[in-house]
Amino acid sequence: MACPCVRQQASNREIDCQEAMEPGFQAIVDCMLDAGWTQGEIMRSLRRLIAADNMTQKENAKVEAQIAIARAMMGFGSGSV
Repeated sequence: MACPCVRQQASNREIDCQEAMEPGFQAIVDCMLDAGWTQGEIMRSLRRLIAADNMTQKENAKVEAQIAIARAMMGFGSGSV
C-alpha cells in the first residue's frame, strides 16, 4: 500500500489516499460478490460502516474532551495519570 508523500500538497492527499485504497477496496467488494452479496447490499453496508465509524469517532472525541476537563478540574497535568 502506498504511503502519503511528506511534501505533498494537502489537496492531492485525498486523491492519492483514494488511489492507494482502491485495490484493497475492490478486493473486498469482489470477495463479497463471490460470497453471494449484491452490489447494492455491499455499498449500503459500506455506507453504514462509515457512518458508524464517524459516530464512534465523534463519541470518542467527546469522551476525550470530558476526560481533559475532569483532569483540569482536578488539577492534573496532561502528563499525569
